[in-house]
This record gives sequence, C-alpha cells and structure tokens, in this order.
Amino acid sequence: MKDTEPDKQYSSHNALRQVKIEQKRWNMQGFSISGLTTYFQIPELDLCVDMGECPMSALSLNHVLLTHSHGDHSRCLMRHNSLRRMMQNPIQAVYYIPEPVYDLAVDLIKAETLFEGVSEERFDLPRLECVKASERFSLEYRKDLEVYPFNVKHSISSFGYTLFYKKKKLKKEYAECSREEIISMKKSGVEITDDVREPVVSFMGDCLGESLWEERHIWNSPAVVCECTFLDEDEFSMARKKGHTHINHLVQILKKIGSSMPCETIILTHFSMKYSKKHVFEAVSRAIPAEFREKIKIFL
Repeated sequence: MKDTEPDKQYSSHNALRQVKIEQKRWNMQGFSISGLTTYFQIPELDLCVDMGECPMSALSLNHVLLTHSHGDHSRCLMRHNSLRRMMQNPIQAVYYIPEPVYDLAVDLIKAETLFEGVSEERFDLPRLECVKASERFSLEYRKDLEVYPFNVKHSISSFGYTLFYKKKKLKKEYAECSREEIISMKKSGVEITDDVREPVVSFMGDCLGESLWEERHIWNSPAVVCECTFLDEDEFSMARKKGHTHINHLVQILKKIGSSMPCETIILTHFSMKYSKKHVFEAVSRAIPAEFREKIKIFL
C-alpha cells in the first residue's frame, strides 16, 4: 500500500470532520472509520444512526438508532443525552436499543452516571426503547416514518434498519369518485385509503458480506448505507474473522442482482483505518463493475 507516511495516511481520520452525502429528499452527514468511530445524521428525518462521537450538530436530532454495542458506534449515546440536558432542550430524545443488549445498556448507562458522581437517588434513565428484530415501529416524533429492524451477521449481535415513509393512498375502487363523493364517504366512516410504505434508506450496520444478500430487501431502498471495511485481495479471511464486509462480497451481490436493482445510491462506509483516502478511492474504482460505479458514493 502506498501513502504510508503517518500524517498523509491518516489525514482523513478526524472524527469531527464530517462528511456529507446529498440525496434528493435528505442529506446525510457524519463520519465512519472502522475501529475509530461511526455516526450518521439525517436532519431532514430528525434521526441519528449510531453515536460513536457526538458533535454539536447531533444535538438537535431527537431519535437515535443503535446498530450494535461496539464502542466506536455507541460510546457517545449518553453524551448526546447529557449535552441536550445541559442546553435545556425541552424534548426528551429517544434511543432505540437492540433487544439483545438492552438490559446491558441500562446497566452501563447507570454505571456511567454514577461514575460521574451523580447519586443513585438522582439517577434518571434516559428514554430508551427496546427494539426487536422484525418488529416495525414508528419514530416517536415522526409518525410518518416507520422503521424495520433486522438481524445482520457480525462478530456480536448487530441490527440493520430500513426506514419507510408511511402514507395514505386512495383505494383503487374509489379512484374515479368525485371530490364530493370522497368527502361524503369520509364523513360516513368509509375507509377509503390504504396504508402504503415507501422505502427511504437502509442502514446495514456492521456485518458480514453475506448479510447483504440474505437481507436483500434492502436493495429496494433508494439508498443503502453499507460498510466496506476491507478492500485488499488478501483480506478475505480477516473480513470473516472480524465479521465485516469485503468489497468483493458486495461486487458478487451487485452482479447477482444486476440491472434490475431499484437502489439508486450505495454509500460505502466504515473503511479500515489503515487505508489512506487515496487507497480507498483507487481500490473501490478497481473493484466495482463499470455499470454500478455511478451508484457508488464513498463516505470519506
């Protein structure tokens, strides 16, 4: 690998230097380097995913989805809560915690609070919601947004999330009705609409590459945020050992799905901290087939 001078090698590894990706209806900002820190913020959706660091820009966002408990994804969850309280934010943020680590999260948060000198009598647990795989839920302050959580394969229990817009759509049998007829039916209690869900974005969290195929419903989302920790040809066994995705696993899946893929944008994140920015861009460019390169966004 080239560019091994320390200053040059790690010039992109400043966790508070946020990266920004613009989409048609929302923008994502944050940072993600494997082992260092990962956090994503989508202001238009009032949402954070993971909280390895807590920059000031995260404090206005009221919902946090945690993918898993590794420190580079979770260690600033309560920093977010504490800073909001210090700034006297009147809204209580909601932290969505995967069921396998929910009880541990409660214990950890309490221990951390006591460690900082807060007495047990004054301990106040933040708003935590236990999330179960495959059980959909709406965000507390954005009822128009529904979340589908699902298990992915990692070295520890880990979740992915797909977000949907929830909408009402007029039933087909009433499509030809006049405005007056529609109003009359609504007043008489006739259910004239169906609930529809429009995928917005899928977050894969940390996972083995095979989860990108096993959970291939994610590719129906306009955007997919997926980790791509390992890039080099001799790192397949390391990717499996660590529970991470190798870029060639992603390439195999893209080839399987082919041109029928509805997904418009694939945001690659969580590259190994040993890579320089130059190495990442060159390796991704070599590996991704030409027909998919326009979909790829590198989160660096």
